[in-house]
Amino acid sequence: MNSAAKHRQHISRGGSQMFRSLFLAVGLFICLMGIECLFVETAVFTTADFAEADLVDPMAPPPSFVISPPAWAPWGLLVSGLVVMIYSFTLPRGARG
Repeated sequence: MNSAAKHRQHISRGGSQMFRSLFLAVGLFICLMGIECLFVETAVFTTADFAEADLVDPMAPPPSFVISPPAWAPWGLLVSGLVVMIYSFTLPRGARG
């Protein structure tokens, strides 16, 4: 077996392990977002950008952006994240060598 074939075989073995880690991380992130939505009713984001500052009234509150997740969002995110995490465990491990 030449060195190029060995290199391709080594990359193909490590690639499935990287996909497994990637899907596990994405699933964990989605689950954590679902848990966060369970405890947070609204999230208010404000900008502290000086370009948008009001020069007439510097004490005016900065513009804000409010996010209120719907009632189905926490459970939907939790279930979706768990499905992705379970999928990551079903990916083939590849030969160890």
